[in-house]
Formats: sequence, C-alpha cells, structure tokens
Amino acid sequence: MIEVKDLVKRYGPIAAIDGVSFRVESGEILGFLGPNAAGKTTTMRILTGFSPPTSGTALVEGFDITRNPIEVKRRVGYLPENVPLYGEMLVSSFLRYVAEIKGIPRQARTREVNLAMERCGVAHMAKRIIANLSKGYRQRVGLAQALIGNPPVLILDEPTVGLDPQQIVEIRRMIKDLAREHTVLLSTHILPEVTMICQRVLIIHRGRIVAQDSMENLVGGPKTTCEIQIGVPEAGFNGNDDEGADRIRRILMGLGGVENVVYEGEGRFSVQGASGGFWRDRIAGAIVESGYTLRTLRERGRTLEDIFVSAVTSDAGDPS
Repeated sequence: MIEVKDLVKRYGPIAAIDGVSFRVESGEILGFLGPNAAGKTTTMRILTGFSPPTSGTALVEGFDITRNPIEVKRRVGYLPENVPLYGEMLVSSFLRYVAEIKGIPRQARTREVNLAMERCGVAHMAKRIIANLSKGYRQRVGLAQALIGNPPVLILDEPTVGLDPQQIVEIRRMIKDLAREHTVLLSTHILPEVTMICQRVLIIHRGRIVAQDSMENLVGGPKTTCEIQIGVPEAGFNGNDDEGADRIRRILMGLGGVENVVYEGEGRFSVQGASGGFWRDRIAGAIVESGYTLRTLRERGRTLEDIFVSAVTSDAGDPS
C-alpha cells in the first residue's frame, strides 16, 4: 500500500531524512516513532505531497509521489499535528468545502460529509461553529476531513496530542475502527498508544530508521529486564552519587548476559540482558560481593519504552 525506498530530504547541508525505506501493508496500522526532529513529520509531508523529496522514491497504491502527485493525494487522508481548520465556519460547511476541494461530485457531497461526520462522532455538531468546539471535537473534525473521499490510506501525525484521557481513549478506538477499511501510518510520542493499536513499529532517529518490526517480535523478543535497587547508603554510595553509580554500572556490565545498564536514581538500576535466570543470580552475587546490599530484584518483560530508548541511544553517535 505504501512503499518507501531510499528517501532523502535535505535542507542545504542538513539531511532531515537520509535513506529511509519501509513498507506499510494494506489494512495495517504502523506506529511511526522517534524523538523530536527525528524526521517523522518530514517523511509524512513528503508522502502526502506537501514537500518534495531530494531523492528516493515512494509509492502509494502504486502511484509515485513525484510523477503522480494528484493520484497520490486522492488516495491519502492527512491529519497534521496542527489541524488546519477554519474556526469561523460551521462543521458541516467546512467539511463540504473540503469535499469540494477534493473533487467530490456535487451530488455526492452531502452523503460524503454526513458519512464522515457519523464515523467521527460529530454529526450532532454539524451546525456548531468550529472555534467553539472543544479540543477533542476539533480533533474529530480534523479526522473527518481526512476521511472525506474515503481514501484507502490515512496518515495521522500526533492525533491525540493535547487531549484529555477520555478523549484519547475515544480517538484510539476510532483509529482502530478505521483500520478495518484503511491503511494507517500513525505518528505519536505516546508509546502506550502504539502498543494498544499498532501491529508494527518503525523507529526513526536523526533521519534514519534504527528499528522496525512487528509489536510481537519487538516486545516478545529474547531479552528481559531486571529492575534492582541497591541499599543506600551502602559502601559509600548514597543513591545520588554519580561516581558510585558508575562503579555499580561497570560491575553489572562486566557480567555475562548483561547488555545494558541504566541508572534511574535513588539506588535503582534497570539491567537488560538475554532471557534466562542464570544472569539474575550473577547480578545478585556481584552486588553483594562488592559490598552493597541488594534491596530488590524484579524481572519484567521488555516494553516498547525499553526498545525505543535502546534504539535511540545505540544510534547516539555522529550520523555521518
């Protein structure tokens, strides 16, 4: 449905994205993750025809974004992070205007607008002025405009940003329902959101893809995390001592099976390594032998947050 190959976007000497390649299959919800300025919005603006690439190709339903931009736009519904609404218009009037811009035949516009409002739960707000709507309802109107014309692909940039918890739940449910008929590329900073609604995840950092796989493979991979707490004060370590924390980190990193150690403050460490109980015993033994008291040792499975932090920090060097 979406195929991106070696996509590059440069602003002078700066590469906003550099050799990005991925696919989104029909009916799939792909979570598009990355820190600020990673290249997410740049990629989405290219896919929706708002910005041309410097090089590389991208196809949407077989149509090239540079050779057939109009055909691509007909097949994509786009919800940018800052929803472009005309606050002085009525909801129904705005959506009719969008339908006209998208080339929906006059005789079909009323039906198209009513269907989009119904699907997004704003039909009862049809005669309300957009500026008077709550943030949640304005977001729903933004989704409705993306749905006008029933495009097979939806590209959603931070669709739940700024919403309250109840509104977030409602928008998530709506996106899951939409995925029954649409392919969805979803960008968000809310990692639990991705876990709840996405089948696959792509992580981009400094303009390059640093991880991509199914949620099942990423979260259920052959790694686990131990959360430990060192008793403080112990052996001269007061829990906020950088030198003491570095010493403990070196001790733990020297153990077989341990792949990463993160100090979280107040004597707490997260220790990541391969699955299997043998290395947890080594952790306990090493801590005690070094003169520290081990208060807690708890194992948990990998989370999307673990994967995100690991992917971004492992790519922390100079991208050139």
